[in-house]
Amino acid sequence: MPSEQIQWFPGHMAKTRRMITENLKNVDVVIEILDARIPKSSRNPEIANMTAQKPTILLLNKATLADPAMTKKWCDYYSNGQTICITTDCVSGMGINKISDAVNKVLAEKIQRYEAKGMTGRKLKAMIVGIPNVGKSSLINKICGSKKAKVENRPGVTVDKQWVDTNIGLILMDMPGVLWPKFDDRTIGENLALTGAIKDKILDIESLAIVLCSRLRKYYPELLATRYKLGDMMQYESYTDLQLFELIGKKRGFLISGGEIDYERTANMLLEEFRSAKIGKITLDRI
Repeated sequence: MPSEQIQWFPGHMAKTRRMITENLKNVDVVIEILDARIPKSSRNPEIANMTAQKPTILLLNKATLADPAMTKKWCDYYSNGQTICITTDCVSGMGINKISDAVNKVLAEKIQRYEAKGMTGRKLKAMIVGIPNVGKSSLINKICGSKKAKVENRPGVTVDKQWVDTNIGLILMDMPGVLWPKFDDRTIGENLALTGAIKDKILDIESLAIVLCSRLRKYYPELLATRYKLGDMMQYESYTDLQLFELIGKKRGFLISGGEIDYERTANMLLEEFRSAKIGKITLDRI
């Protein structure tokens, strides 16, 4: 990657932080959505601090794209008395039916108090938070069974809060996705970029794809070798990440005049195939 750190903090994100703080008093529970491929990198530390006093349900979303063994480890890591962690995929609907039970469990005492006052069936309010492009709007639409929230596969689509009623006993407050102003850990910024939480157009895509090659050769060499017909990865131990990237481009036949590798085409292909799990089910954050 270039020497500078990856940063992306549009003005509406500062507004979102204020909205979260101001509206916490209006909700019973926080539902924070993480990307199962990067459960650490996609957890905004500012959100965790702001919502620390509220019961929380963590959704490891896009779990069908992630390494199941690592997803289980992260679920166990995040689960405690105040927090319930479940795995979901808001596109296929996997795990969505667990959300209602999780809310009832984490808010059991409050629900009992409502029932004691004769307020049985009172709808609970949940704030939906998370980084950009993690699946908040898709979750709302899946729960509601209709397209009530705008969904696009790019960060920064939802730019204001919206209340959405559901038929599972919840009223949802959808917040825009929010990152934090500075990524002190370079790896976190890279992971967010690799999964599409940061707009590609502000990044050096070729450098990012070379970072991806580095991650895959370290954590998933067999998947990398199989997808791009590389054979035994041991033979490439002396290769730099750039040389491995170039080899993949050559294997795919992505060449331009003079037999040079088409870097842009190779980079776009690698990122697309990682994000769509064509390379395999991959988790970049380790535990």
